[in-house]
Amino acid sequence: MSRVPVAKTCKLYIGGSYPRSESGRSEPIADPAGMVLAHVARASRKDLRDAVEAAAKAVDGWGAATTYLRGQILYRIAEFMESRRDELAEAVRSVEGATAAAARREVDRSIDRMVSFAGWTDKITTVLGGQCSVAGPNYVMATIEPIGVVGSIAPAAPSLLGFVTAMAAPLCAGNTVVVLASERNPLPAVAMSEILGVSDVPNGVVNVLTGGVAEIAPLLASHRQVQALGAIGLEPRLAAAVGEAAAESLKRIRLVDLPAEKSGLEDSERWTSIDAIAPFTEVKTIWHPASIG
Repeated sequence: MSRVPVAKTCKLYIGGSYPRSESGRSEPIADPAGMVLAHVARASRKDLRDAVEAAAKAVDGWGAATTYLRGQILYRIAEFMESRRDELAEAVRSVEGATAAAARREVDRSIDRMVSFAGWTDKITTVLGGQCSVAGPNYVMATIEPIGVVGSIAPAAPSLLGFVTAMAAPLCAGNTVVVLASERNPLPAVAMSEILGVSDVPNGVVNVLTGGVAEIAPLLASHRQVQALGAIGLEPRLAAAVGEAAAESLKRIRLVDLPAEKSGLEDSERWTSIDAIAPFTEVKTIWHPASIG
């Protein structure tokens, strides 16, 4: 007798827990042949508020953690990704119809990118900070601090590499993040949520929402507890709406166009350099009197 496979019910990831959407909404995710693989929660305005509140509660602890500890935790995420390479590759391949080799290549690039950001945690201040030259009897030093809560919108594709890029850059700078996953294929983000839950990341530091990007993105941009917003590959009309919503609370935004070919996100120099991290940092100057001989 044939059996009916049990389709997975994918939940949100908020404050270290896996709640269903408070609205009760979900949507089926199917493979290219039309077979339903999973039902994914469709986040609501209330879910967004819960995610931002969880991120706000965690921001002081994560920002105050040593750069060494943050780097170790990000590296731990990469370790779990490495151990679950096949699962991540299947999450990419099953919905997007990619070849097995292409899916594995995206997983490998995603792991390498996470390792790269883990290595940046203790180098950010050295690269962006330092002693400033001033006309006066003072030493002026620039130190680097996180902004706070960052809203991050991943591109539609590549779904896994885009999610890791959107999450890791603000995270390694000491910010907490609310990440809006790819609407086209949220399964890699769901798999990453399950990895985050067991990889030493403190509750609330990373929060993952799935659902309608056009519905949630402007709400994320306008939320006053979100200090900065990053988005990759938004279509022009939505990018304009997000920019307008963010302007109401004067938050910093970084909207990056994505080339038509998804290989644009694979450019490691552009996406893993200090240029990807700097928009999610603040510079604090310290003045100290210098002796006059």
